[in-house]
Amino acid sequence: MNILLLGSGGREHALAWKMAQSPSCSKLFIAPGNAGTPAYGENVNLSVSDFEGIKAFCISNKIDLLLPGSEEPLVKGVFDFFANDPALQHIPVIGPSQSGARLEGSKAFAKEFMLRHNIPTAAYREFSDANFEEGLAYISAHALPIVLKADGLALGKGVVIAATHEEALTEYREMIKSAKFGEASRKVVVEQFLTGIEMSAFALSDGKNYVLLPSAKDYKRIGEGDTGLNTGGMGAISPVPFADAAFMAKVEEQVVRPTVKGLAAEGIVYHGFIFFGLIMVGNDPFVIEYNCRMGDPETEVVMPRLQNDLLELFAAMKGQQLDQITVTEDPRAASTIMLVSGGYPEAYEKGKEITGIPAPTADQIVFHAGTKADGGKVLTNGGRVLAITSLASDLQQALAHSKATADSISFGGKYYRRDIGYEFS
Repeated sequence: MNILLLGSGGREHALAWKMAQSPSCSKLFIAPGNAGTPAYGENVNLSVSDFEGIKAFCISNKIDLLLPGSEEPLVKGVFDFFANDPALQHIPVIGPSQSGARLEGSKAFAKEFMLRHNIPTAAYREFSDANFEEGLAYISAHALPIVLKADGLALGKGVVIAATHEEALTEYREMIKSAKFGEASRKVVVEQFLTGIEMSAFALSDGKNYVLLPSAKDYKRIGEGDTGLNTGGMGAISPVPFADAAFMAKVEEQVVRPTVKGLAAEGIVYHGFIFFGLIMVGNDPFVIEYNCRMGDPETEVVMPRLQNDLLELFAAMKGQQLDQITVTEDPRAASTIMLVSGGYPEAYEKGKEITGIPAPTADQIVFHAGTKADGGKVLTNGGRVLAITSLASDLQQALAHSKATADSISFGGKYYRRDIGYEFS
């Protein structure tokens, strides 16, 4: 099987690593990839949103499967592009239709979908320029803190938790009137703040059936103790200590199953990963957000713990036979620590030489996120640079192994959070 994987981050490196282990993988291409992905396939200079370029490549290289790693091509309709082109229709795309990708592409659509299908989520209202003044009054009378979300994609930065009404009103004005997040914040979802502990669940759906993948918890804030600005994710752990069998049964019954059934009932084609951003309130799960692809850096702990052949899962998905699959998980704990560029998530420099990256072992692999090759050197090429994933019999041993490697790798301005998994130490 010839495979084209779209993306360049740590998630894509982890997916490439996993798929390359399958006997079904004949040739793997990663577009555009990073400095680590050539260990598992061939990097291709293609943009993830260049659908015509992707089409030409797929035809000339006899591609049998397309896996978009990130949300951008899915929200822009790459599934539909392939499905509607006679030259591409035979190639499965692992991901939802453009309609299904609205679960991530529009916060308002996702909230309305959850209400229609009785999926537990926070109370909310949505506002735009058309009812702007009404939003001001609503926020002014809202209990604190207040959650504001840009409706569209904002590179993970479109969510604000305001501690005061003044802060909330300022953010609201900037989002709608000053286009703080461009088109993404033309509409704003104002949401009830839920108190609890967060985690992520992942399903692979064939449109009718689904399987659950290992659960994970990520850490978004730049500072230790979950302080400072939001980032794309500073680390992750799996499994989640509090997500026991009883809680996950609730997740499946109250969230996953009604989501898959709701999509089918509405005639929305969805063949791919569903990411459930959850919060446990008391002992019950509530949905904070959906994503239409795997998370990052959660993929970097989920894939090493998934013992199934990923391409076999995709083959079962294509035939709507996921109900015949049993997912098996590595009993070990996994931890990922992200090494980031100094200044991230605000301004940072690129092009710093990286040294000290160890070769993969049975209990550790360093996934590249924001890197590029330059001759014989590896240079930083993004805010999040490397994801150090370790496996051990317990979480503390896994974290200790990741930290030791984090200290041994060098590049200018290197920073990482030393407290990933702090709630469970």
